Order: sequence, then structure tokens, then C-alpha cells
Amino acid sequence: MNVAHDYSLNVRWLGRMEFAHALALQEEIVAKKRNERVSKDELLLLEHEPVYTIGRTPDQSSLLGSAHLPYPLFPINRGGQATYHGPGQLIGYPIIDLRRCGHDLHRYLRWLEQLLIETLAEYEIAAIRRESLTGVWVSNRKIASIGVGVRHWITMHGFALNVCGDLSPFNHIVPCGINDVTITSMEKETGVRFFVGEIAASVEKLALNRIGDLRISAEPEPISI
Repeated sequence: MNVAHDYSLNVRWLGRMEFAHALALQEEIVAKKRNERVSKDELLLLEHEPVYTIGRTPDQSSLLGSAHLPYPLFPINRGGQATYHGPGQLIGYPIIDLRRCGHDLHRYLRWLEQLLIETLAEYEIAAIRRESLTGVWVSNRKIASIGVGVRHWITMHGFALNVCGDLSPFNHIVPCGINDVTITSMEKETGVRFFVGEIAASVEKLALNRIGDLRISAEPEPISI
């Protein structure tokens, strides 16, 4: 019997939001989706007040210690090392049921990267993937970070695209645990002052068009996670 798949996506622009509030909202949506009270996948787009986060790892070396950090630190349930979020950065939190996407986390990560690459191409920024390094790059400069968490095959956390503004808070950490990495932004690459809400609208349009690429009709055997 053929099962109809819902390819729709609910996209919400939330403006600027404290990290703790956004985390609580994600957890609420994930819990509802797990209990199948919410069928439609979601993409939350927003900016954060300045904050550092680090993933679930015993290696905390990317923080360079934490006492010196100028903004709060949140250890969270995503993969990866330390990063910074703040004004001028577009944050995207897709909350997607990977049970309807072949239980394929790697496919999902590549989908996120491609979404950002295509968004940047609209602004004449030639972005790329780099082998073995999750995220999006312009040459050897990192313009977007990706770190996801998965609960019962439902995703949370997501991506951070540097649009404009001050990048100096990255100097207090080893961003994503990559030594000597250069962090860049759309503004630095083009000399143009972009607005985060403008870029959010572009991401929304592409995500709505591309969500069907993530879904597959025939699901392989699930892998453990």
C-alpha cells in the first residue's frame, strides 16, 4: 500500500530571542512531534542575543577555559565543539522527523549544507563544502556552522549563518574546534550590509522548495543513533 507523505514545512521567523527561550521552544516542539500531536515539520529562523554553546563532548578544549568568555555558555545536546551565536547571525532550527526521511542523518546534514550554499549563491557568494568538515565555507573561510541534535529521530538545533556584524567574539574560542580557522560573513565577503531578516526570507523560500528533496518514499533499514 502506498503511503502519502506530507512534504509541507512550517517556517517561522521569530526575530531576536534569548538562547534559553529558543531551546525551550525546540524541546516543546520535539516532544509534541514524538507523541505525534504535530505532524508538520518546522523551521525556526531567528537571531540570538550573544551566547556560546558547546556540544556533548568530553573534550572542552575549544573553549580555551570558560572563565574568560564575555557571554553566557550553554552545554547542549548537539554534536560538535564550541561556537558563538549573536546579532547579525541567522540561526536556523529545523525540527524534522527523520523517520520520514529514511532515518538518514548524513543525508540531512548534506541537505542543510546545500540549503545554505544555494542561499549564498543568490547573493553571488560562491560557497562550498569541505571534505570531513561539516559546515559551509567560502574558500578556506568558514561562513556557516552546523550542529544538530537528534531525539528519537527528530532533529533539533541546526545552522548558524554569519550575515553581518561583529565577529570578534569568535576570537575567545577555537570555533568548532578547528585551529587557525578564519570566520567570515556575507558582509565581509561582499562589502554589502545585509539584514538578517532579508536572508531569513531567502532561506524560507528555498527550504519550502527543497523540503521534498529530503523526504524519500522507500526507507532503508534504520541505523542506531
